Amino acid sequence: MKKKLLAPVLLSSALLASSIPVNVFAQPADPAKYQYVQASKEWNEKASVPLFVKERFTEKFSSSTPANAINYLKKHQDHTGIKSPEKNLKVKEVQKDELGMTHVRFNQAINGVPIEGSEVIVHYNENNEVVSVNGRVNQTIAEAAVNTSVSLKSDTAVKTALTAVNAPQELTYEPVTELVVYPFEGENHTAYKVNVNFMGDEPGNWFVFVDAKTGEVIDQYNGIMHAEEHKTQKGFGKGVNGDHRELHITRVKAEKSGTKFALADYSHDNLDGIFTFDSKNDWDSNNDALYVGNSAAFIGDYDRAAVDAHYNSERVYEYFLNEHGRNSLDGEGMAINSYVHMGTDYNNAFWNGQYMAYGDGDGEFFISLSAGLDVAAHEMTHGVISHTANLAYRNQSGALNESFADVFGVLVDDEDWEMGEDIMAPATKADGVTRLRSLSDPNSVVVSNPERAAYGSGVYPAHMDEYYNMPLNVDNGGVHVNSSITNHAAYLIGQEVGREKLGKIYYRALTVYLTSNSDFSDARQAVVQSAIDLYGEGSGEAAAANAGFDAVGIY
Repeated sequence: MKKKLLAPVLLSSALLASSIPVNVFAQPADPAKYQYVQASKEWNEKASVPLFVKERFTEKFSSSTPANAINYLKKHQDHTGIKSPEKNLKVKEVQKDELGMTHVRFNQAINGVPIEGSEVIVHYNENNEVVSVNGRVNQTIAEAAVNTSVSLKSDTAVKTALTAVNAPQELTYEPVTELVVYPFEGENHTAYKVNVNFMGDEPGNWFVFVDAKTGEVIDQYNGIMHAEEHKTQKGFGKGVNGDHRELHITRVKAEKSGTKFALADYSHDNLDGIFTFDSKNDWDSNNDALYVGNSAAFIGDYDRAAVDAHYNSERVYEYFLNEHGRNSLDGEGMAINSYVHMGTDYNNAFWNGQYMAYGDGDGEFFISLSAGLDVAAHEMTHGVISHTANLAYRNQSGALNESFADVFGVLVDDEDWEMGEDIMAPATKADGVTRLRSLSDPNSVVVSNPERAAYGSGVYPAHMDEYYNMPLNVDNGGVHVNSSITNHAAYLIGQEVGREKLGKIYYRALTVYLTSNSDFSDARQAVVQSAIDLYGEGSGEAAAANAGFDAVGIY
């Protein structure tokens, strides 16, 4: 069942072992080709209570430690609503940022078992003073006892999950399980959270919650994200739209055909590399190989999708490194892998939790999706999100996942505030569809998927008055449609503060304040607080952040 995972080796396929969500950039023109299968039940929102406490009078400690954060929360538990924090919180991460602030992130837990979606972050300033606390807590835990004992073995839960999502025999990596308390349908279930990842006609990065006592599936959703020394040199190629690209490539020796050149970039310090693979219009990753040419010039028609994917991956990597000091998607130099020629006439691109995948388009709605720098930035940002706030890919948190990916898409591809303008096919442009989404004017773009359009006005919303109330089985609750509301807020802020400051504010909000179940209101608080952190209380940047969200009806 398990596919062997190898570090990127020239002339062989490679995958990154990870268990992080995947998020789809664009839906196929024919919705029947790609659908989400969702449980019909709803997340128990009453068990996910937002928390944002900003101290007007800071409390100073001798050090910015988790222990002192717990002491603070214990002292103020009536104010925060977090009962017995010393017993009910587990340290997840301690992060110190460039402002000298320290952020202690906790998982809420019961009997040591983490509660899904419940995180609390305590923020210290550079003087070891607690200045704010935010996150989401499950207050129903304090009202009712939860039995965290289990009757089911984890491997049994895995088998149940595989059956529930119709997983193929060939998986991208071995399923990952975690015992959690899962708030759902008014109850707090002790469950195994099973992550199942596979490719194919309908790629999956499923999260399945299996009751640890009964074995029943409680809920499920699809989140669809060197062997030797190599010397990198410069080559060049021609992109999908005819652009000439300078590339970092590697000379390799094939057993029978002599010297060749691979789209493998080892030129960046402390980065495992940037690699581009050829899926050869097949979903079977066993057939994938590192993209190789006979010369340093990749100028054939078939090469063009790979050229753009390789070039754009490096551009996005350099943006996050130069603008935010982030070394790759995980911040620790993980390899950046892209797969081109995915499927046949496939109108999609996605991050599957391990790598970027780009379809060639059907030539009628999309051309090769790797042509878009904003598309690459969008998909790679999903990878950054997976390693930071890890926004759950459903409802408003999922819409924020899409929105932050769009925002960084237009920050990297900074020619305009539109998404997908470089991947639309000529026939689509002739019909007046010149981009996929617009941050500057969301209402100017029609929602082309009729199933989604039926839940609203038929155009992308720019204000909460136009919000699409979708069930989970349609666009995971509206993640691609409702994201345009917060997209527009970002655009309005950017018009006041400029792209560079917008990027810094949004990156801080994503990496410091947001948690997995954050909603639109949480995003406003996170963005405003980030503007205050960076530019000061009463600054023009903070005022712009408030005004941007006011303008779209997020209060």
